Amino acid sequence: MGTPPRTARYAARLLLAALVLTGCSTSAPPPAADSGSPPSAAPSTPVQVCTSLVSYWAKETLLGTTWSGLDWEQKGLSNAQYALHEEAVAAARAEERTAGHDKALELIDRLVARRCAEEDGATTSSENWRPPT
Repeated sequence: MGTPPRTARYAARLLLAALVLTGCSTSAPPPAADSGSPPSAAPSTPVQVCTSLVSYWAKETLLGTTWSGLDWEQKGLSNAQYALHEEAVAAARAEERTAGHDKALELIDRLVARRCAEEDGATTSSENWRPPT
């Protein structure tokens, strides 16, 4: 049947980000005995949340998607996470010009993971950010 349309994948990612930010969890049934893989867990530490959100939104911005123009609050980012987002997008655009799109996306993952770890989730500058429960 192929892959779901881009908008469906985007909606699923946006829903996951919203659930992570609000601390909600889904009660999915356990995997079938023959499925062979456990269900994936949502990020739970501030560093994991930072890496997941900032990387996702930086890639969306690089791709120029419809929703990439949201402001930092609408994206669920703290002030510091938004600064990391801007840093990652700038570096990725430079990488894309010299090494291509795929390398730029890889750079986003590496840079964001490193910077979120260095800043312990980059949540200290946001008054309204709450860790997931």
